[in-house]
Amino acid sequence: MISRQNFSRRSILSGSVAAALAMGAWPLAARAQSGTVRFILPNATGSGVDTITRAAQPALSKAFNASVVVDNQPGAGGVVGLQALARSAPDGNTLSIVSNNVVIFPSVLKSLPFDMPGDFTPIAVVGATPMVLVVNPSKVQATNSKEFIALLKSKPGALNFASGGNGTILHLATELFLEQAGVSAKHIPYKGVGPMVTDLIGGQVEFGTAALPSVQAHIKSGALRAIGVLTAQRTPAAPEIPTFAEQGLPNFVVDAWFAVIGPKGLSPAHVKKAHDAVVAAFDDPAVREAMTKQGNTISIGTPEQAQATFRSELAKYAALVKKAGIEPQ
Repeated sequence: MISRQNFSRRSILSGSVAAALAMGAWPLAARAQSGTVRFILPNATGSGVDTITRAAQPALSKAFNASVVVDNQPGAGGVVGLQALARSAPDGNTLSIVSNNVVIFPSVLKSLPFDMPGDFTPIAVVGATPMVLVVNPSKVQATNSKEFIALLKSKPGALNFASGGNGTILHLATELFLEQAGVSAKHIPYKGVGPMVTDLIGGQVEFGTAALPSVQAHIKSGALRAIGVLTAQRTPAAPEIPTFAEQGLPNFVVDAWFAVIGPKGLSPAHVKKAHDAVVAAFDDPAVREAMTKQGNTISIGTPEQAQATFRSELAKYAALVKKAGIEPQ
């Protein structure tokens, strides 16, 4: 069993006041303004979800026939931005693109300032993003999974790994790696992927798991080294990076999907309008090309399928959290 990390409910929920203030700073008239659609992202600039949203932003504006504004509200691993979305008016003008972090929170936190999925309206699961475990090449000499596991075994608990926040998919994925490899390391949570990647490159932390789009340029430049992708098969966006399955960890496969959601109470008309716009935007040739380059796969389901996915994934990650030995705090 891996060592259990100390999830601080106080630190996670300290963003509640900040989220409320953030909502107050956005005038009600602006939130309801016709012709403007705001996408609140519970992630920092440079994260996988942020990269996806900004690549699709022009096409989304065209599909909505409105100005699309990207509003990053990171903090507490994503809880701050989700609370802001939950407090938004259900008028179809405020939406979000989220990762599967949202279905992990209920398993790692005893208390949340919202109900998942009850306080939200799933509109569509859009696709999936490959994740990759990376190391700082100046701090870690290992070039593959076997060498990296051997290094971790030789220095139990000595290396630090970064994540985009306690209880995020990036945190959980690395915990699962440690468990399956039979090794230990110290978790260093960050307030988003941007600061996490900065410190990975700077050598303040030795390794971490990230969405491929958020670190691919740094892998190509040599600032980071990829140990393996967490997908079942190699990703076309980076076919040179082996999977962990082919490196001796056949069960270390973690999916990272992304979805469009809105606040609770969206009318069927608002849901249809948003769904139609998402389908049109992600079918745009330029967006599809951008998604392919990032390694993302696009397969947009219906709102009903999104509802079912959220509920099944809540149960799935509850089981994974329990297996990883992470106790809710």
